Amino acid sequence: MDIGIGATLREARNRRKLDLSTVEAAIKIRVRYLQAMENEEWDALPGGAYTRGFIRTYASHLGLDGDRLADDYRRAMGPAGGDRVPKRVEPVPTGMRGGGPRISNRVLVAVVCVALVAVLIGVALAGGGGGSSSVSTTGSAGKEVQRKHAEANATAGKPGVAVRLTATAEVWVCLLDAKEERLVDGQILEEGAEAGPFRSRGFELALGNGSVAMFVDGKRAKLAESSSPVGYGIDAHGKLTTLAEGERPECE
Repeated sequence: MDIGIGATLREARNRRKLDLSTVEAAIKIRVRYLQAMENEEWDALPGGAYTRGFIRTYASHLGLDGDRLADDYRRAMGPAGGDRVPKRVEPVPTGMRGGGPRISNRVLVAVVCVALVAVLIGVALAGGGGGSSSVSTTGSAGKEVQRKHAEANATAGKPGVAVRLTATAEVWVCLLDAKEERLVDGQILEEGAEAGPFRSRGFELALGNGSVAMFVDGKRAKLAESSSPVGYGIDAHGKLTTLAEGERPECE
């Protein structure tokens, strides 16, 4: 399907007198993907969030409106065009998963945390004397308390490691546990959205780009910044390994 994106990209690159290898070095997107975008060979691209991310990055590098072109692709290649539109996930409290019987346990943990916060507030007010000091456990501080309790609940007395993801920008995520169960099934996390914590003896993770913060047993892992797809394996001890393109998990 010719939707004009390829010609726009090619003309902008030619105006700047850039060759594809120079662009590849600058934005870390392989030449074969750059060629596929310019030729509108969409079947040669990963599709969905991957392709939109490629278009956005390439167009922005050429001084074009990357968001507009990515949106043009999404509209043109929607369900009517045969391209699956990945589900979007709104920001949710840490530890909550869609579906499944575990929700009730997470909710119970949250209730316990809220009760604990209420007790702490009561103690602080009772011992505050003349009111020269105050204790605030609402807002971001209260959420942080709940996050730490949820993470502690996920890690306590169980084998393996706990993993939690926080999107720092829009990012496509596919996360599998050691049994190859899809914990995050090819979803787009909006900026600020969280997934997990999940616990397993190991994980495989594929990302549409590097816009995510990953916490392993509560500690932030060091991930490489990337505008292109990346993948990681996490073993039972929390050690990360980078996965090559053919080794990354797939969510359809």
